[in-house]
Amino acid sequence: MPQGTLYVVSAPSGAGKTSLVKALHENVPGLAVSVSHTTRAMRPGEIDGQDYHFVAPAVFERMIAEGAFLEHARVFDNYYGTSQAAVEECLQRGEDVILEIDWQGARQVRRLMPASVGVFILPPSREILRQRLKGRGQDSEAIIERRMNDAIAEMSHYPEYDYLVVNDDFPRALESLREIVHANRLRIARQEQVLSKLLQELLNA
Repeated sequence: MPQGTLYVVSAPSGAGKTSLVKALHENVPGLAVSVSHTTRAMRPGEIDGQDYHFVAPAVFERMIAEGAFLEHARVFDNYYGTSQAAVEECLQRGEDVILEIDWQGARQVRRLMPASVGVFILPPSREILRQRLKGRGQDSEAIIERRMNDAIAEMSHYPEYDYLVVNDDFPRALESLREIVHANRLRIARQEQVLSKLLQELLNA
């Protein structure tokens, strides 16, 4: 069984990354979404173990000390991290895995897993990004301004990724992500394993 591919997807807050990753997971077979650990508070509608593994800061710090994370970072005054064991287990089963993380985490992952594929998602404009952040109705104007500044800093790291997708039209952006996954599944290194019997039959005299 060929090993799966690790996809690292990043975007500024409000670019629609979470919705796109969820839709991609629902539409592409053999694609798993890694559930990160975090110390931030659970938002309305979120489910522990499905959206995130919500843990106390002391628990997270103990996991750091134990080397349990493939990557971890402190963002917006909270910790976020990805379980290395969970990701490797999925990849060894032949599943592709998506990590929905920020640029700091993506940089850590690339050092440990250079074969990972990076995808950065952009909003169509600053004004639309601001409208999306305001539309949540959960943050004050000061927090929205802070998130806008953080978003600009986040977007400056797009050259570190392999693919760039603009979420100006959701179905079109989703199709772009589907094409990225399908194209990578057709790469020689993976197809040689999937099609080993056919290649042997075609090439052997």
